[in-house]
Amino acid sequence: MAATQSFDITTGCDLQEVDNAINQAMKEIRQRYDFKGLNVNIDFRRTENKLILRAPDEFKLRAVWDVVQEKMVRRHVPLKNMQHGKAQPAAGGAMMQEVNLQQGIPVETARAIVKFIKELRIKKVQAEIQGDQVRISSPSRDDLQTTMHQIKEKDFGVELKFGNYRTN
Repeated sequence: MAATQSFDITTGCDLQEVDNAINQAMKEIRQRYDFKGLNVNIDFRRTENKLILRAPDEFKLRAVWDVVQEKMVRRHVPLKNMQHGKAQPAAGGAMMQEVNLQQGIPVETARAIVKFIKELRIKKVQAEIQGDQVRISSPSRDDLQTTMHQIKEKDFGVELKFGNYRTN
């Protein structure tokens, strides 16, 4: 009997890198002339996987978001895994915006990945959802590599990571 090969598809943000990027963004914001004397804040809620941006008006809020994005890109945090909501009024006439960090593949996306793999019709390639990740298995390494290449070509709305390659 042939050994089964498998790999996992996951997604997520490295929370330490997010924290570092937020610290760098706040440092830059404190030094920028256009933010002098303004109440601008970025609150990173690690347990909730959420950022809360606060600024005096919507224009400044967009500028804060631009700085955050720049720092995230430099720290290799995938921007696809950040869903930012609409700007909302906050206390004191300020504006607030929530940014959710995607940790783990959402169920709808996992189902879309499994459906896509089945539509490829590659013999003996199996896909199964395991919590917030998808495991792909097959007796053939070549089929797994073909599947991986096809998945990389398609956009599922989140940054996908391939890992945990193993032989069973």
